[in-house]
Amino acid sequence: MADIFSLTQEALAGTDIELVDVERAPQGLLRVTIDRIGGVRIEDCEQVSRQLSRVFEVENIDYKRLEVGSPGTDRPLRNEAEFLRFVGERVEIRLREAIESRKVFAGILRSSDDVVVPDSDNGPVFGLELEAAKGEEPQVLSFTLADIERAKLDPILDFKGKKR
Repeated sequence: MADIFSLTQEALAGTDIELVDVERAPQGLLRVTIDRIGGVRIEDCEQVSRQLSRVFEVENIDYKRLEVGSPGTDRPLRNEAEFLRFVGERVEIRLREAIESRKVFAGILRSSDDVVVPDSDNGPVFGLELEAAKGEEPQVLSFTLADIERAKLDPILDFKGKKR
């Protein structure tokens, strides 16, 4: 899979499209997830599909069906660049080690510039501004990428005009 991922990444180099994931699914399905600033359009998926079909044919990548799509509203966050890109957005993180018997937290992602913490040997430190009760100051949970088991965007979707 690492070869297919790097090959796909190389094929998309020079475009404004970011490769999020490549996954082999049952029955020969090869699923490629892409993203771009401003969101993925159907035209982006078509363009990437055509481009990758040619590249995979030349490189003899075995698959029966190629599916190119966007990561959706709950896009996974995996590396420092992705975390930096989504600073200020609502995210959900699952920590490797529980804090006060809790592993899953949701809130607004803050960069290391906004978080006061001691230096870390585990890379950059991020913060998660947790929702506070009325009249209370919001708490900020500090973490590094090494502390995270998984992370994803967690937008609040408003389908009926009601606020949460």
